[in-house]
Amino acid sequence: MIVELEPDLNRSMSRRWATKADDVRVKRTIAALEANGITALRAANLAEARRLVLDLIPEGSEVHSGASQSLELAGVRDEIEESGRYEPLRPRIWSMDRNTQGDEIRRLGAAPDVMLGSVHAVTETGSLLAASMSGSQLGPYVSGAGRVILLVGTQKIVSDLEEGLHRIDEYAYPLEDARAQAAYGIRSAVNKVAVINREITPGRITVVFVDEALGF
Repeated sequence: MIVELEPDLNRSMSRRWATKADDVRVKRTIAALEANGITALRAANLAEARRLVLDLIPEGSEVHSGASQSLELAGVRDEIEESGRYEPLRPRIWSMDRNTQGDEIRRLGAAPDVMLGSVHAVTETGSLLAASMSGSQLGPYVSGAGRVILLVGTQKIVSDLEEGLHRIDEYAYPLEDARAQAAYGIRSAVNKVAVINREITPGRITVVFVDEALGF
């Protein structure tokens, strides 16, 4: 379910956190990510972003993803789960019994061939910030997945870690909390935050920027 939530936020806050970055800022951030061992690509629109993401995934790969408005809006999740070209883990995990198969669910989600998702902020100095209630996607992002592909709207670019944490608390969390209540009937929370400053395995993490305000 995709829920339109942003109009409920303070207008000035939305302008601050939901306006796509200018060209200079995007290029500076891409250079910083590359210097930190994180591959960064750039797409002009959702269609190009979708193509870039899918081109990075070998056919037949086990592919997992967290809850991501960005992936849904770009049509990536539908392609992964319906095309027959991949082995999607998300539908398999959701079909399993958490009471009797909890350990298997945990292992399946912890180390997929490819992990798809997004982050809540990218600093101009080349760090990635992702917040989560359960933390289930953070382990694969940090080290568990063989490859990590993150689809990110350029409105998520911030100056530094401090501003990134403010963006999570002031903007991303209220929207995710409202989405979780509408979709699942539960409240969300910023229980766990991962910060990736550098990747030591070449090619393991790729950020695909799209020049749009995508997700939150």
